[in-house]
Amino acid sequence: MGQDGEQRAGGDVQMSRFTRPEQTFPALTPAEIERIRHFGEIRNYADGEFLFETGKPGPGMFVVLKGHVAITQRDGLGHVTPVIDQGPGQFLAELSQLSGQPALVDGRAEGDVETLLLPPDRLRALLVAEAELGERIMRALILRRVNLIQGGIGGPVLIGPSHSAGVVRLQGFLTRNGQPHHLLDPERDRDGAEVIARYSPKPEDWPLVVTASGAVLRNPNETELARAIGMIGGAKDDRIYDVAVVGCGPAGLATAVYAASEGLSVAVLDIRAFGGQAGASARIENYLGFPTGISGQALTARAFTQAQKFGADIMIPVTVKSLDCERKDGAFSVALEGSDPLRSRSVVVASGARYRRPAIESLDKFEGRGVWYWASPVEAKLCAGEEVALVGAGNSAGQAAVFLSGHAKRVLMIIRGGGLGASMSRYLIERIEATPNIELMFNTEITALEGDEAGLLRRLRWKSRLSDDEDAADIRNLFLFVGADPATSWLDGCGVTLDRGGVVVTGAQSEQNQGRLVAPLETSVPGVYAVGDVRSGSVKRVGGAIGEGAQVVASLHGYLGDAAKPAL
Repeated sequence: MGQDGEQRAGGDVQMSRFTRPEQTFPALTPAEIERIRHFGEIRNYADGEFLFETGKPGPGMFVVLKGHVAITQRDGLGHVTPVIDQGPGQFLAELSQLSGQPALVDGRAEGDVETLLLPPDRLRALLVAEAELGERIMRALILRRVNLIQGGIGGPVLIGPSHSAGVVRLQGFLTRNGQPHHLLDPERDRDGAEVIARYSPKPEDWPLVVTASGAVLRNPNETELARAIGMIGGAKDDRIYDVAVVGCGPAGLATAVYAASEGLSVAVLDIRAFGGQAGASARIENYLGFPTGISGQALTARAFTQAQKFGADIMIPVTVKSLDCERKDGAFSVALEGSDPLRSRSVVVASGARYRRPAIESLDKFEGRGVWYWASPVEAKLCAGEEVALVGAGNSAGQAAVFLSGHAKRVLMIIRGGGLGASMSRYLIERIEATPNIELMFNTEITALEGDEAGLLRRLRWKSRLSDDEDAADIRNLFLFVGADPATSWLDGCGVTLDRGGVVVTGAQSEQNQGRLVAPLETSVPGVYAVGDVRSGSVKRVGGAIGEGAQVVASLHGYLGDAAKPAL
């Protein structure tokens, strides 16, 4: 067998490691490559030359015309691991190339290589123009990211005890944002122990984070980590967007998808991750079209990718400080923490709500150290075989309880009221009642939290609201699903009307809109709209939020069209 045959055979062996390999690494036919040609340009590379490098912005998608390219993983600890070999007819890219974010792996030419390069904007144009071919390519990009995440390939290395608050916090952040990473516990991994010995971190330094460049961060916050790995982008030059969407939950994502697909330039900003509260749902079973259910992460990740496909600029994590509605140059100005303001001709408020904190003494001391506001696989691993407590009676609480019951020994569901019927969907109540290791405790509330010497939660106290009975148990993980407060403080001073609860008033409900014809989702400030949970009167369901995100785009077109007309 010749050299090419040996490489292809080796590639077949490597492909067997991946989920759905025939879809993850499809081969393009000569006819398909010809259809792609007018979207790209020829690029040649000599033996050993990099086409793309880990941690550096990717140039786009490559179609290999001649030669072979070795794809390898390189982490900040100096380890290089083969991933797969790609040859003629195959294309090199994954989801990060839709937006030109840093590459997660290296691509090096083996011998002379001829390629067709499609920069991110041309790749997005191909995906839209060539429906059938675009579907195959998009599916491959998604599956490649899934394989990178499942295999711990690419991304930063977290070093620290798996149960430490800092590790759980950063793992949750990276997982919620679909970012590959892997964890080294120094108690079990020699490489992790060597890094710990070299940097001698103090307890408050946990975890250490090693980026692809070899830089070491000590217990960074989410923004510091995002900046170090190239997640955070900004407004391109001094451009003025057609619409700025503040919030990347279902409503904000739906706005981005529909607006960008209809030709509007869109920027989406969020303080933490895409998906919002819905993204943290373990399983959504009553969303139209998914009879077997779907996790919030999976549903919103698809929408996140879809928005990028149509060219929306998504900026996460970015903190929005305020909104200037004076429009001195015809544009709104969105003030961002640590960055220049972003300007847009219209604004969609989709900032949703922030988790409500019940009045429990010392609660803040245990947040991230045994007290959690969502239940993802990261937190579930900490609860394996243990008793956990969960406070709440809504759908989110029910979904979390069912999810945690598959990991924990027992789930104590603490409910302040006397039942679930008024606040939870019937299918979830039936599921909870049928789950033997979920124990319902009605008319009960938490009274105290107790910790250990390391500052981790170790014990809960609670009492009945109908008597003086008190009880306690050694429980190390408490999940709180007690509702949320609207995230609208950034609108102060802009003139947007809020109701007594702090949510945004829209349409004819607003006194400022009396006497003028306004769209149902328009606020008291022309050009500013509100969708999803942050809007007064919204139905607080994923389907409703997505519907409003789609509905608002028609109003945006009308407003932007009127604004562009010359005054008579």
